[in-house]
Amino acid sequence: MESLFEKYLDMTLLICKGAGITLEIFIVTLVLSLPIGGLAALGKLSTFKPLRYLMEFYVWIMRGTPLMLQLLFVYYALPVVGIKLSDISAALLAFTLNYAAYFAEIFRSGLQAIPRGQFEAAKVLGLPHWHTMKRIVFPQVLRIVLPPISNETINLVKDTSLIYILAMNDLLRVARTIVQREFDMTPFVIAAVFYLAMTAILTWAFKKLEAYYGKYDA
Repeated sequence: MESLFEKYLDMTLLICKGAGITLEIFIVTLVLSLPIGGLAALGKLSTFKPLRYLMEFYVWIMRGTPLMLQLLFVYYALPVVGIKLSDISAALLAFTLNYAAYFAEIFRSGLQAIPRGQFEAAKVLGLPHWHTMKRIVFPQVLRIVLPPISNETINLVKDTSLIYILAMNDLLRVARTIVQREFDMTPFVIAAVFYLAMTAILTWAFKKLEAYYGKYDA
């Protein structure tokens, strides 16, 4: 007969497999949405009106509708027009577009917080635009945007649980399946520990980054 230890070990191993899907969604979404959000922020600040209006419309749509609705739209509506995606590809597309919109607003506010006088002073000194952005502007922008990016990143960890609607065996879905089969609430506790561990690591990492970029305080 299976011991209690073996039972809970088996549960933990199964939940670990689900955590792998959760981590994949989280990491890929973060890697893709940050640069896309940065580009969208530049688009929103562009003097080229069609691009600026397009980016404003994109951000408005993504921030104004629920992520769950966007997941369902990508998964069920796109195949109607001939675009068929796998479960994980559909999830990644919806998550990336959604979070890129939020990051775009964060980066836009960070860029607009930099006094125009710094750009003008760099121009007077003859510094190239890219050098100005890299050495003067970006470090200050990072200091400003790190706290809200930290919050959004932690939200992303928790939002990955929404992929259960696509019948993907992520961390929470696996835990729920075991609970329904075993009539034991322990898998939910194990899942909570996984989520808390991930958010604790992220919180620690962002605190280190904030301390490093804090040296650019004016």
